[in-house]
Amino acid sequence: MQQKGAIQIIEWEDLDKRKFYSLGVFMTLTTRATVYPASLIRTRLQLQKGKALYSGTFDAFFKILRTEGVRGLYRGFMVNTFNLVSGQAYITTYELVRKYVSHYSPSNTVKSVVAGGAASLVAQTITVPIDVVSQHLMMQGQGEHLTRFKVKPKMMLTTAKRKPSFGQTRDITVQIFAADGFRGFYRGYVASLLTYIPNSAVWWPFYHYYAEKLSLLAPSGCPHLILQAVAGPMAAATASTITNPMDVVRARVQVEGRSSVTETFKQLLAEEGIWMMTKGLSARIISSTPTSVLIVVGYETLKRLSLRSELIETRHW
Repeated sequence: MQQKGAIQIIEWEDLDKRKFYSLGVFMTLTTRATVYPASLIRTRLQLQKGKALYSGTFDAFFKILRTEGVRGLYRGFMVNTFNLVSGQAYITTYELVRKYVSHYSPSNTVKSVVAGGAASLVAQTITVPIDVVSQHLMMQGQGEHLTRFKVKPKMMLTTAKRKPSFGQTRDITVQIFAADGFRGFYRGYVASLLTYIPNSAVWWPFYHYYAEKLSLLAPSGCPHLILQAVAGPMAAATASTITNPMDVVRARVQVEGRSSVTETFKQLLAEEGIWMMTKGLSARIISSTPTSVLIVVGYETLKRLSLRSELIETRHW
């Protein structure tokens, strides 16, 4: 019987990689589709001046739903699905670096911090160009006056239907390249690294820490997956609160075409005071809570389902 409090971690070498990747794509797509509306709302809240358009997360949700419909909550989602590539790159890097670091340190915290940061570095290099285009698409509709680039209204002769998502994506992509060249797609790259590397490096060790503490408090028969599902949102709230100021700066740099992270931070602080550090934080925590539950339950279940056949009977959860 496992010692109370000892949550067994499935490591990279325990996995059947073919199962792991095939099931992982489905898990990542499902998670992104579920939390995308909250990400869109967070972006609009972070980019508005003060409370010019929305007074908060729920106000934004109902206004977008009323004026733009359900489609408005999924603006830019199609192009955002290309982040499936970065999702697979993230988990692969995390597991491989974690395995590499284990040769030098037995500490789970050290392995989690280093692997989480490295995974985010690789993923953001792939993600930033997709996010730049996606965020401009998110701002169309009620928030289009806050972005430099706008989808050109083109109507077919026989119908007044809106352009397909990829037509809008092409419009935005062409405008970004014409205005800023290839560098435009990596606008805010440094700010993204300063946001997501610490976020990832903080999330993993806090996730394991909270899971272990919860396991000490929970009844001995409590399934570890439930404890992990609770620990995920707790770690996400902690990481989001720590890194939110840089996330606000990142969004402004990417969408408003700013070039200096430092100057953007100073201007935001001067215009909106210390409260700029909390802009979009509630939306971020709200979006990160179901995201973390889905990611933790999905990821831990994925690893269980991907165990090498000879190990299945030796693991007890």
